[in-house]
This record gives sequence, C-alpha cells and structure tokens, in this order.
Amino acid sequence: MADELVNVNEFKELAREALPKMYFDFYAGGADDEYSLRENVEAFHRIMFRPRILRDVSRIDMSTAVLGYNISAPILIAPTAMHKLAHLDGELATARAAAACNTIMVLSFMSTCTVEEVASSCNAVRFFQLYVYKRRDITSLMVQRAERNGYKAIVLTVDVPRLGRREADIKNKMIAPQLKNFEGLLSTEVVNDKGSNLEAFASGTLDASLCWKDIEWLRSVTNLPILIKGVLTREDAIKAVEAGVNGIIVSNHGARQLDYVPATISVLEEIVQAVRGKLPVLVDGGIRRGTDIFKALALGAHAVLVGRPVIYGLAAKGEYGVRRVIKMLQDELELTMALAGCPTIKDITRNHVKMGHERLNSML
Repeated sequence: MADELVNVNEFKELAREALPKMYFDFYAGGADDEYSLRENVEAFHRIMFRPRILRDVSRIDMSTAVLGYNISAPILIAPTAMHKLAHLDGELATARAAAACNTIMVLSFMSTCTVEEVASSCNAVRFFQLYVYKRRDITSLMVQRAERNGYKAIVLTVDVPRLGRREADIKNKMIAPQLKNFEGLLSTEVVNDKGSNLEAFASGTLDASLCWKDIEWLRSVTNLPILIKGVLTREDAIKAVEAGVNGIIVSNHGARQLDYVPATISVLEEIVQAVRGKLPVLVDGGIRRGTDIFKALALGAHAVLVGRPVIYGLAAKGEYGVRRVIKMLQDELELTMALAGCPTIKDITRNHVKMGHERLNSML
C-alpha cells in the first residue's frame, strides 16, 4: 500500500488505521477549537507563485546547511513526542530514516527512547529539544547528556509555560507512559481521573517562571548553540537576537498550545525582517507539500521542520514510512524549483511568491 501513495497527506489515513484512537488523536489533535490547526495548512493555500521562465533548470541542487551542518534539502525532522506510541522502534526508526535522507532530526525531550539509544542508533547530525522543568537539575542533566552524546544544538521550546487545552486528550484520558530518559529522576506516571494524564504531568513539572534571563542560565550549562522555538511576533524575534541565541524557529507548537494564533507561514516574513539576517530563521507548522517548503523559503526561511507527516509515516510503515515522507517532500520541492525557474536554494527569492493580501490589493 505504501508504494501506491502519491503524497504525504495519504499517510494520515494509514496512521489512523494503524493506531489506537487515543494515540492517533494525541498526534493529530490541536488546542481548543483547532482553528490554528486548520489555519496552519490553509494559509499556505493563499500564497501564489510567480514562476520565472527560460532558466536553466537541467540540474537542481536542494542542498543547504543549518548551523554549518550540510543537509540534502532544507527539510528537518521536528521534535515530536513519544514515537513508540506510533511504532515499536520509536525514535530509533526516525533517527535512522533521518540519517538515510541526510537530514537533521530534532529529538524530543519527551522521547520514548533515551538520548543515548538514539545517539548510538546511527551516524548522523542530531539536535536536542529542551523543556525547562521546575527541577532545573533535571533540565541541566538532560542538556549535559545530549552534549556528551554528540548532539549538535539545543532547541529550547518556549511556548509551554502550561500545556494547551487539547480536548481530544481530555476525552480520551490520555496516558503519559513512563519515559526512559527520566528513569531514576522522576516518574511520568500520573493518576488523574478528570482528564488527560499528560496535562497533569506537565502541570507538575514545567517551569512557568521561565523568562528571557534564563537564556543566560542555559548558556552557563552548555557550550552548544541554542535555537529558540515558539516565536510568533516581531517583538519576541528582536528579543531573541538581543538574548544572543543562535537561531529562531517560528512555531505555534503544531497549534497544540494557544488556539487562534496566526499560522506560522503568515508571520514568518515579519520575523525574518525583524532579525535582519543576524541569525537563521526556520519554520514549522502545516507543511504538507514541496510547494509549501518553497513558499517558506521564498518568505525568508532558512529551512523547515516537519512533524505530523513524519509521525504518520512512522505509524504506517516504520523507518521506511519516514523515509518515504521525507523523500516525497524532497521530490516535490525539486519539481517546484524546476517549474519556478530556481536551480538552487539561493535562487528562491521573495519575488517568486505573492501573498493573499497582495493579490487582493492588486485588484483594488
């Protein structure tokens, strides 16, 4: 069946068939009314192309680099939690797929395989996602373990002072499994009869006091570059530059936190303009096509991160499914670049796209 699939959206239905409802809803769901969840995808549909013709596109080069690490295409694997709920091989399968596709995987802080297991699974560049817990000693220890095991950057997720209201998880009484990374440190087993056990666990552990000055604290416990994930405004982008981080990821947490925030693609350009080239800007959220990736690059993104499609590929076909998802997106991006007249990533410019409001203004 997987060989008959023609785009990454089709993996979602295979994942729905493969997974228990509780786990599928956990991966697929968003916050509250799920407006931002829908908007993350639909906002891409309002961006049109301005292709250029008669350009030599006989050879297309999608390669680029993130923080100096070369990758085959500007497509990274976003941090997503608890891969063993999707497939028995968990993050090990995802890591091997990333290595096979010559790209970077960001390992989730909430992974079901340990930092060490993933590091030893294959030879590849990996980043480590970080949440800051009330117990800073646990956060510091996880950073040190990541650095010791060859992870190349810390992706500090900053949009979760508390867990968003994910109603599917509440209805399903979502269970948070015991995570091996925290064995001997704290228990992730929570008894909560009123709703999501995951929400109860998050409420008891996440440090809601985290603020800008804590970037300095994080720098004191690691030598790794720090990317900050969860920026949605020009004001916070400027603060991120002032804080001395090494990169920004424009993200609304897959629309799983605050509903009715903008789609990430709709605020990307505002943030790119705010940082004025001082650091790389990446984006995640709603990316389902190679055309989406091209649009993000045209609006100034250095690269994109893909989350749910990777999980759906993993649930459907394990490591092979993840490889197929990444390869599909790469192939679609390559074709889009050729049809738009862009032989390399550097040839993709703002002039290649027109936003919805720009099209409206031109008609007035």
